[in-house]
Amino acid sequence: MASRLADLIRRSRRLSAERDRLINGVATEWTRALRGQRLTEADLDELWAALTEDALRQAVPDDGRWSTQAWRQETRDVIARVREKVEAALRER
Repeated sequence: MASRLADLIRRSRRLSAERDRLINGVATEWTRALRGQRLTEADLDELWAALTEDALRQAVPDDGRWSTQAWRQETRDVIARVREKVEAALRER
């Protein structure tokens, strides 16, 4: 049982690191795309709301691992993390 637990912990850490890497990459791309666009806070609010709405319209993966509620929460969490990173980067310059 201890071996199985250790394997699960390693897998969780690996998946978490991969998720973080993907979020950082997407945030970097959005930062490049938005820098210099002279967007207002209201513009950014609309952008993130639209991206969230669009992402939530995507179908829940049909692999049985995600409930609709879990998929929606994960989607909101990921976009919130991307938003936080992008807006922080945009404020730096």
